[in-house]
Amino acid sequence: MNLARRALICLLAATFAWPVMPASADSSFIAIPTPAIPGAAQLPGPVADAATPSDHMGILNVSPIKGIPGTPVTISGSGLPAKTAIVLTWSTANVTWVVDPQPETVDYHGRSVTHLAVVLNRLTTDGSGAFHVSLRAPVDFGGLHDLYAVVGHTQVAHGGFLIQRSFSINPTSGPIGTPITITYRGIGSSLYEGGGALLYDNHYVGALTANWTRGTAQVVIRAAGQVGNHVVGVEDAITYPYLNIQQTTIPWAHGFSRTFRVTRDAGRPVARLDWPAQVTPTLDQRTTLEEFGQVPDGSVRLQLSATAVPVNHSITVRASGLTSSARVSLVWSTVVGSRINCTSICWTTVSQPLSEATPTNGVVATTVTSPDGLGGWHAVQMLQAGKLVAEQPIFLKENIVGSGVSALTVKEGQLFTVHLKGIGWTQLDNTRGVTYDNSYIGYGCGFSSNGDMQLELRATGGAGTHLIDIYPVLFTETPSFANTPYGMAPMLTYARDLPGLAMGYQLPAARLAITVVN
Repeated sequence: MNLARRALICLLAATFAWPVMPASADSSFIAIPTPAIPGAAQLPGPVADAATPSDHMGILNVSPIKGIPGTPVTISGSGLPAKTAIVLTWSTANVTWVVDPQPETVDYHGRSVTHLAVVLNRLTTDGSGAFHVSLRAPVDFGGLHDLYAVVGHTQVAHGGFLIQRSFSINPTSGPIGTPITITYRGIGSSLYEGGGALLYDNHYVGALTANWTRGTAQVVIRAAGQVGNHVVGVEDAITYPYLNIQQTTIPWAHGFSRTFRVTRDAGRPVARLDWPAQVTPTLDQRTTLEEFGQVPDGSVRLQLSATAVPVNHSITVRASGLTSSARVSLVWSTVVGSRINCTSICWTTVSQPLSEATPTNGVVATTVTSPDGLGGWHAVQMLQAGKLVAEQPIFLKENIVGSGVSALTVKEGQLFTVHLKGIGWTQLDNTRGVTYDNSYIGYGCGFSSNGDMQLELRATGGAGTHLIDIYPVLFTETPSFANTPYGMAPMLTYARDLPGLAMGYQLPAARLAITVVN
């Protein structure tokens, strides 16, 4: 991590915005090791050995030359060395997110692509130097994939196959509030092929990505609008739709549309949180899990009854291995500050008192309450005689306050408030994107307000049920860094493809609703 960033803590806001910051040689950027995402495809074969092209490259005959994953494909070659072992390889990539985790925050730095080849088949040419093989197109990123016949470490013949895109929605009809599962397959690995934008009746809903799901984006939105047909569309995008993709060098990265029929207004759905997939973290850095150089020696064991809780939740704490009977203090390590008009490091870690206790035979058992404050990763820390003796990470979860809205029934044109708690402060969890009837209308942040987010919205759309959906956002302002796509937009693929998942962040979508009356 960049220790220089911790040396200066600025708690006063300046009057101009933080400039765009490029990558630097001393940065601690990390390409996140890809976690195991439930249902995501794996590499389509074992990684192939490195190979170099022959000076006399042959041609592989591939039929057909394009199709969706699973398409039957035949590949043949001729004029190759007779009765020789051939390795048939497929070019692909691994794509992941890039972050800069620090003791007091996590910065978002875009995406990383690693190109490689995998083995599709091993075979032997016949006496005339020919071969023929039938297989199915791999489940992989969309776009062009090189195929090579490799002898030893030399590529001797070349062909290619195009993984095409597909799009589906399920179901295709239902009342307002019906969950619609949308699946967009064939998203590519490159930046310009690597994302999508979802539209509902030509209103922008949010961004789709498939870095960790090998080209398949699956999201859930809710049916909204008046009774009748509504068009659900998807387009290739870097955050927002690329509307003339057919005129580019990647015309296959096109979009689709399907029709959903709203059958009736069945009334206001109950407010809920839709949580992302449970993923085993692959990156163990935790914000606030340090006390500026103080590191416990491990002799004291600290246990918590839960690793993730909402605000104002009871937590049982047990510590053992204490060698002194001196009174101990339990504190909640968190952060205070703001990103607004910030021109330096405008936050610092602080300790919030939780409880005190006296050890008995080296053991402390007590109960504390999680603060009503910032969401995200924190630490429960135990201090004795001013020294940090033990700590454990704990995640403060987002929660809906009451029904989530200040009034369930609202007159058209009237203001109402959406209320959430447990919003975080890092670039991964500081911001939420808000849609109203599947139209992105803006965002809110929770840092300056200590995790409390109150969004002022106006009731529109005529009498009936109207939906407010709130999604995680990748915050790309103050500080702003180069090459950070998908920033400041609702991340509809939050459940399976969001960088925080690999660091234990559980960031849900909030599903709320109001009834508008005349």
